[in-house]
Amino acid sequence: MTVLRKLARPMLAAPLVTGGLRTLRRPEAAAEATRPVVRAVGKRIPALAGDPLQLVRVTGAIQTTAGLLFATGRAPRLAALTLAATLVPTSLTTHAFWTVEDPEERARQRALFLTDLSALGGLLIAAADTHGKPSLAYRSRHALDHRHPVKAVRRPVEAAAASTAHHAKAIAASLTGSH
Repeated sequence: MTVLRKLARPMLAAPLVTGGLRTLRRPEAAAEATRPVVRAVGKRIPALAGDPLQLVRVTGAIQTTAGLLFATGRAPRLAALTLAATLVPTSLTTHAFWTVEDPEERARQRALFLTDLSALGGLLIAAADTHGKPSLAYRSRHALDHRHPVKAVRRPVEAAAASTAHHAKAIAASLTGSH
């Protein structure tokens, strides 16, 4: 599975890294596409109103950095989650096929949107991937059991095993005559 991760991560990150770099080199085109969305969101949430050009540059830098981290396996879960978070607004603004009148262009934008949607799914799976190790939530739940072993509540299987072992010892002691 490790080889699979080492091959799949760069493949999943490649379009996001190249898109981020493209946006950093020429942010004007992407800023123009995001301008109507930034205005609409800015009216409802004033904290998100801002310069579309600056917003596009920041998004491009985040996608490039998180994509490189993900591709190289450094903080892959956090990088995948970050990429997923930036992919949603990017896809909604750059591939808004529902606003396009021309049928051919609408079909092209729909295909690009669905491609982004599939990448989002892959990134969410990667964000949940623990490499076969227990998750942080699992480890923290079970750390409490080991911190206070006397007060820890036994699970039904453990309780049954302990009870069976106790009875086996008692039977063995009675058969051998030692109490």
